[in-house]
Amino acid sequence: MPITIIAEAGVNHNGSLAMAKDMALAAKNAGADIVKYQTAVPELVVSKFAPKAEYQKEQTGDGESQLEMVRKLHFGFDAHRELKEYCDSIGIQYLSAAFDLPSVEFLGELDLPLCKIPSGEITNLPYLEAVARLQKPVLLSTGMSTLPEIDDALEVLEKNGAEDITLLHCNTEYPTPYEDANLLAMLDLVKAFGMPVGLSDHTPGLVCDVAAAALGAVVIEKHFTLDKTLPGPDHKASLNVEELTQMVAAVRNTEKALGEGHKIVTPSEAKNAAIARKSIVAAKPIAKGEAFTAENLTTKRPGDGVSPMLWYSVLGQPASRDFAEDEKIEL
Repeated sequence: MPITIIAEAGVNHNGSLAMAKDMALAAKNAGADIVKYQTAVPELVVSKFAPKAEYQKEQTGDGESQLEMVRKLHFGFDAHRELKEYCDSIGIQYLSAAFDLPSVEFLGELDLPLCKIPSGEITNLPYLEAVARLQKPVLLSTGMSTLPEIDDALEVLEKNGAEDITLLHCNTEYPTPYEDANLLAMLDLVKAFGMPVGLSDHTPGLVCDVAAAALGAVVIEKHFTLDKTLPGPDHKASLNVEELTQMVAAVRNTEKALGEGHKIVTPSEAKNAAIARKSIVAAKPIAKGEAFTAENLTTKRPGDGVSPMLWYSVLGQPASRDFAEDEKIEL
């Protein structure tokens, strides 16, 4: 199965439905399979006392609360319904991550093919129960989580009806330093839980996405923006559209390069064997009947004659005819 590539629009539309639609079209043109947003009723997600994360302060200042910031970045359910219809019309799968129970219920009504649980909800038991009851395939982001916390979340999901679960390795820092990406943890997740794994990536560029593909990711999710200079918490840590296009192409090429996992001679290289390999040839003129020796034989290209692997079988045999220097011998 090809890797599912999710272009994470998130809240990089800055609360503009028109921009959200532009992002859907950009994601489709970049080659992504899914464009993903965030659905929330801000007052049900963030208390008026909640501080901003440090990266949010760096990008948006410290003059407003997290709740005030989040209010600016979301639009209502009707807008999300219209956005899904637009995505359907242009041929890209709409997806959104819910951040509260009414949003879970709303997205359930849209009958999406899967549910995405963001890292921050992995310890939210009532939320996990609600998502599981939708009985849809689940993508579970595991940023900031320990293996026991992931195990607890999986127990809740499975007990309440979720069966098809993919774990997304994630580091919840925007942007994530390469030294904290810890991609080999994907293999740890496979070992611990025996489930498909993917990557929700917040590192700069596409290096980690290519590496994740090589490590067996079945899903890769990456934030993107139409303009990194726009105001908002996530734009700077996101790919622009050109970079997203390059990332998708790099992942697809990595998939091709990984192959089937068996050492074979491929059609593209088979034609080069005779050119690159060698045959046993006459090192000097050899008369008919003269014994082949290490002194009158050598190996040279092309490799469409007697194989040098038969060297010791050839030594001592009489020449069947005269051979000129460099001529391929015949037995």
